[in-house]
Amino acid sequence: MDERGFQELEHTADRALQVFGHDLKELFVNAARGMFSLIADLDTITPTRAHRVELQAPDLEMLLVDWLNELLFMHETNGEIYVQFDIEHLSPTELRATVRGEPAPATKAFIKAATFHNLRIARTEEGYTTVVVFDT
Repeated sequence: MDERGFQELEHTADRALQVFGHDLKELFVNAARGMFSLIADLDTITPTRAHRVELQAPDLEMLLVDWLNELLFMHETNGEIYVQFDIEHLSPTELRATVRGEPAPATKAFIKAATFHNLRIARTEEGYTTVVVFDT
């Protein structure tokens, strides 16, 4: 497992990440961190602003995609890059979190959306893994 909890995969047209987590909260945090690492250099971001995120979805995979797309919407709307993701509650159908970041431009890739392309959250001996494909 990558020490960051994610690694970029080769993908023909879009961008893709394999994401790992010892538990589901860590998987969701690492997916968000991995997505923003494709957008900007996270080492340059100081988290000065906080926002609440509350989501509901019919299942865990849809909740993960909704989570990532909500963060992308906030990034576009607020012009912020997020680097801290504190998930207070996560069930297969609900998520409540606080995200922190600062105003910063995208300096790497422009990501339009997280997709459902071959998305499946799998349990492993180490915890959980999934592959998230992003539309760029």
